Amino acid sequence: MKSNSGMLEFVRDITIAMLSPAPADASASGDQRPATPQAEAFGQAQFLSGSHTNHAGTRAYKLYVPSSYRGQPLPLVVMLHGCKQDPDDFAAGTRMNAVAEELHCLVVYPGQSRNANGLNCWNWFNAIDQRRDQGEPAIIAGITRELIAGWHVDPRRIYVAGLSSGAAMAVIMGATYPDLYAAIGVHSGLAYAGAHDVHSAMRAMRNGAPVTLQHPDHGLASTPGTAAMATIVFHGDMDTTVHPDNADQVIAQSAPNPVDGEPEVEPGIRVERGSVPDGHSYTRTIHHDRDGVAVAEQWLVHGAGHAWSGGSADGSYTDPRGPDATREMLRFFLSQLTDRQQAA
Repeated sequence: MKSNSGMLEFVRDITIAMLSPAPADASASGDQRPATPQAEAFGQAQFLSGSHTNHAGTRAYKLYVPSSYRGQPLPLVVMLHGCKQDPDDFAAGTRMNAVAEELHCLVVYPGQSRNANGLNCWNWFNAIDQRRDQGEPAIIAGITRELIAGWHVDPRRIYVAGLSSGAAMAVIMGATYPDLYAAIGVHSGLAYAGAHDVHSAMRAMRNGAPVTLQHPDHGLASTPGTAAMATIVFHGDMDTTVHPDNADQVIAQSAPNPVDGEPEVEPGIRVERGSVPDGHSYTRTIHHDRDGVAVAEQWLVHGAGHAWSGGSADGSYTDPRGPDATREMLRFFLSQLTDRQQAA
């Protein structure tokens, strides 16, 4: 984790990057080929490099393929790094590849281009980057679809998660592509449409921002009686980069919606408290829909700052003393389909 002085420097650097980003459609350099299956490598875990280009621009990515992959449909997790990170750093810090190997998942790490943002932040605060089929959402969705076309991906089990700016972008992806993603993971992120420019972004990061449950172009909630998007949130209550109130706002956008013509019913809520041996304590709040399915989880990690909970010191912005956000996110993601099938 970072000290308070380090956090101030981090926020200052993000502000500078926000004030002078390059055009969002700037291309990434390097190899521009998609990652493709190598049949001769089946039975061996692989971490492949690829790149995707569409009308919105080009971004490189890394794809983790578990050793269990033989061409059968597997879940896909899209992991969006934070500022000052890249796919390799984020993979090392979250240890997502190790857990995906155990649980048989494909994992893709899109990489932000320094041509688009000088600190590798995803531009979640730009209007064009909050809309379906435009800007960075179009590129990330394009990478996801490219992998669906080139690999055997279970279309019912595609998830997107991120840290900080990547978490804010994960929320955007869930809001604008609910037909593509089944659930989102938000670590130290912000709610959808909580900012529309640099100044409102900084206000939201410092204090949280007033947000609505609906957006004039892309409503988060589309079907009465369902959750807007199954969501799991992690946030440290000592985060001085992105205020913890933002986590409450993400959860508010994911609350179950009333059925048309029926009175609004409060969702079932269960609160649990626990602690990691020799680590942080936490409060876990679980929200259930009217069918009893857990549609949102909020983990408030006490004493933690702006860092991936339970992560590895091999990567940046991690806090090994927290509950394991990687394992809990995958557990939440993979339970969604079976829980809904059982509730049907």
